[in-house]
Amino acid sequence: MRVAVLRVGQVTQGSLEVIRQGLERIFPETACKLLPEPLTLPSSAYDRRRKQYNSTAILGALRSFAAQNGGFERFLGVADVDLYAAELNFVFGEAYSPGKAAVVSLWRLRPQFYGEEENTALFSQRTIKEAVHELGHTLGLPHCPRSFCVMHFSNSIFEVDKKQSLFCDQCYLNASIAITNMEQQR
Repeated sequence: MRVAVLRVGQVTQGSLEVIRQGLERIFPETACKLLPEPLTLPSSAYDRRRKQYNSTAILGALRSFAAQNGGFERFLGVADVDLYAAELNFVFGEAYSPGKAAVVSLWRLRPQFYGEEENTALFSQRTIKEAVHELGHTLGLPHCPRSFCVMHFSNSIFEVDKKQSLFCDQCYLNASIAITNMEQQR
């Protein structure tokens, strides 16, 4: 699987590199490329009342970007803004399931957001988990009932920390089947 990782707005290169390396470790047959040009945050996605960005609007912009830029099966946008989706106070990310585009937010993954000291290792673990989770959705994987599986729904940072960065056996099998089918259609 070929995955393009791109900034949505202002994101550090280091954060993107952590995600790229993590995805290639967890999806061994995957080649991730960091795209040099960022995608501009759509101004229409910002909700002034909430002081958050609508993840679905950003996802739409990513899908349009993906349609114009071939060579990749998946596009993962990385934003460093607070995201929300309809009927939810916030989201760590969102994806088309199945689909080509996903977005993940770094905003609530930093320990500092919760009044804790900076912890680069913990931040990196959280970032990789959420990137893998959203890419899993692009492969058609639903939320998993197993709390340790990376596909488990995280309603809080505690649930992100509780789960692993890996798929459970069933989700791994389903992801492998989806990737194999995708590669055969190439």
